[in-house]
Amino acid sequence: MREILVNVDPGEVRAAVVDDGTLSEFLVERPQHQRAVGNIYLGRVTDVLPGMDAAFVNVGLERNTFLYAGDAQIIFGEDEPAPGARAKIQDLVSKGQDVLVQVVKDPVGTKGARITTAVGLPGRYVVLTPLQDFVGVSRRITDDEERGRLKALAQELRPSGEGIIVRTVAEGHTADEIRQDVAFLVKLWEGLRKDVEKAQAPALIYKDLGLTGRLARDFMTPDVKRMWVDSREEHQRLLHLAGLISPDMRGRIRLFKGKDILAQNGIRQDLERALKRRVWLKSGGYVVIDRTEAMTAIDVNTGKYVGSENLAETILRTNLEAAAEIARQIRLRDLAGIIIIDFIDMADESHRRRVLDALEGAVRTDRTKVHIIGITKLGLVEITRKRVGSGIDENFFMPCPTCDGWGRVFTDETVALRVRREIRDHLMKGRMEAILVEAHPAVAALLIGPGGANLKELEHETSRAIFFKGSYEVARDGYRILAEGTRRDVEAQARPVSTGQILEVKIDGPHVANAEDGIARVEGYVIDIEKAGHLAGQKVDVEIMQTFRTYAKARLVRQSVVKVGDPVREG
Repeated sequence: MREILVNVDPGEVRAAVVDDGTLSEFLVERPQHQRAVGNIYLGRVTDVLPGMDAAFVNVGLERNTFLYAGDAQIIFGEDEPAPGARAKIQDLVSKGQDVLVQVVKDPVGTKGARITTAVGLPGRYVVLTPLQDFVGVSRRITDDEERGRLKALAQELRPSGEGIIVRTVAEGHTADEIRQDVAFLVKLWEGLRKDVEKAQAPALIYKDLGLTGRLARDFMTPDVKRMWVDSREEHQRLLHLAGLISPDMRGRIRLFKGKDILAQNGIRQDLERALKRRVWLKSGGYVVIDRTEAMTAIDVNTGKYVGSENLAETILRTNLEAAAEIARQIRLRDLAGIIIIDFIDMADESHRRRVLDALEGAVRTDRTKVHIIGITKLGLVEITRKRVGSGIDENFFMPCPTCDGWGRVFTDETVALRVRREIRDHLMKGRMEAILVEAHPAVAALLIGPGGANLKELEHETSRAIFFKGSYEVARDGYRILAEGTRRDVEAQARPVSTGQILEVKIDGPHVANAEDGIARVEGYVIDIEKAGHLAGQKVDVEIMQTFRTYAKARLVRQSVVKVGDPVREG
């Protein structure tokens, strides 16, 4: 049985696809990192690169997007290249030209998004390709009679000069259902064309659905029994969307009456186990997953599994179990690009064939295109998997600042969201009025949010008073509860300074939002010191002017400073 579980938090939306109680896919979307794949833009060509047969196009994103010649040929000019020929990028676009494009790959690392002029509007059953004149049917529909029926129907329904690609989910659905889907997309495109005529590049013309909307449109296949969501507002939006694209879906979209559906179904713990470098198999064997810039390497080991028969059978069973788990891990982590698997060496050719067949069968359910190239002379299995967006590693982890990138640690954003959930769970179990939490300054800043917005939201949600302190003594991925009890008692501990107090502090650095001011900390409590940004690393005397929940305002008492390492004057 397959179910989709969706948790909606202010800082992120997380979704888990669960097959018979086992986590098979995990997706996350955060407001700060909205994906661009599927969005349509009116862009402007900023540079043409004949040597790379590509062009840079400004669509309004942080970095310019990348348009390959092969992705740009389809709509420019009436003179199409001869069969087998390929037009050069300089013959297709020119600097300063406006082009309508769609993002096909999100930015990764320092690379900008990849775009195409093959614009497509996805619906529930079909994709409308208004700039391409052809009909296609998903390769995953294998029944010849059904393929023929759907192709003929698409030919009948498509507007003149436009194209339709029939999606896998259309299999077995009626002509009326597909006709309704096509009519919806045609009407949408007519509106977008008018928007293009009025727009000035760079401009966003069409924004694809958010994570929950894409789940309903793309993931709610007939084998999905239920889609649960723990937000009443998001549940209502999904029901409205289902009414537009597939009314029969509404009965399978359910509201989960509780907080954090993933935690209550054990998904959080399952995900943390699954994302470790070493993944244990039920037999006692394990696989090790290492990512590099060039590829992902996966190694299989027998571990604690010694088998009960001969060595060859022990190795075969471990490799077969590993093949299924590796396919799951590839989906779960959204690994892409080149993947190399080092299975345990097998001398028997039939055993190698069985393992390869098992791997091919396991990746067949992957929604992303996976190509198994075969076994190399060194006995390694080569796989390529299409990259669309950033994998879960990019969302959850960052290069370790201590070892200069040799290792990876959770991003501050990921830690802050986890701490937020754990604080909320802790508060809901007790009767305390207030709580004081200490975390790394970078994490504490995210928990508080701009102007205290995130803190206010969490307090509103829990109906408790929450105080945060930042301290470099706390591990970047941890936190400590320093006090809990009445608001009065906790607040007294949360504010270690008082108005009018004069004290000596060390300036950590300039204020992030106002470089003229300096930042210091007293027991983790932030002191914002006027016009002290240039005194980073030095000790100064300050007077506390005003105290607030999360910080205090102060001014320099005198300009004399003590450099760190110098003797501290007395008195």
